[in-house]
Amino acid sequence: MVSNPIETWWPRVPTPAKEWLRSNLFSESLPDDVAQGIRDAGGPAGDQGGAAPLLGRQDWQFIETQSEFVD
Repeated sequence: MVSNPIETWWPRVPTPAKEWLRSNLFSESLPDDVAQGIRDAGGPAGDQGGAAPLLGRQDWQFIETQSEFVD
């Protein structure tokens, strides 16, 4: 299943989760609250076993270069 592009769900991610993602770029694991914020916003849901969402390289590049720090 293909997830929505980050541009569509990023605005709905809670600010604390965005701050964590910006501070931990390209992390292979996400805290539960950050993962849940991504899922709730419409981002990748991870596997059915409850794994954290898998953010792709394009997602991380967006977070690094195009996401706004003023939320």
